[in-house]
Amino acid sequence: MQNWRLFFRNGLQGAVQGDLFWEPCLNSMIEGLAPFGLHLAILVEPYLKYILDGKKTVESRFSERRIAPYGRVQKDDIILLKRSGGPIVGLCQVANIWYYQLDPESWQEIRNEFTQMLCAQDPAFWEQRENAEFATLMRLRNVHEITPIKYSKSDRRGWVVLRPGGEILQ
Repeated sequence: MQNWRLFFRNGLQGAVQGDLFWEPCLNSMIEGLAPFGLHLAILVEPYLKYILDGKKTVESRFSERRIAPYGRVQKDDIILLKRSGGPIVGLCQVANIWYYQLDPESWQEIRNEFTQMLCAQDPAFWEQRENAEFATLMRLRNVHEITPIKYSKSDRRGWVVLRPGGEILQ
């Protein structure tokens, strides 16, 4: 995704045409006026559907090392929602971020405060993440499902920073 304006014009701009929030937001990015970052989140079901349906309002990423989005995502950044092995099917914006260096106290806080918003009632969710040392939680807003946009990605990263926040497109 080297040519940002081309990607936005050929894919996203048409997908959000007529949307009162997303059309001007993406136009400002195309015109180089938007300082927010752009991220690609790879999601599996049922969590992708939960986000698109508005049931899952907080996205989380747990890791054993400090990797994106930890320390890289900012308030107002845009997240493209990509189905694992499939196309980009939605986008949203980051409303709030919480970063954690995990210890027993922070694990308990996350489970107490965010389980419902994460749609993480299944004990397997927590078991799969028990070796994590870092966590990034992001409250989502302005979730918008779009006509699927094909995007080729061959590596195994579940999160890609496409454009860091704070940069103005030139």
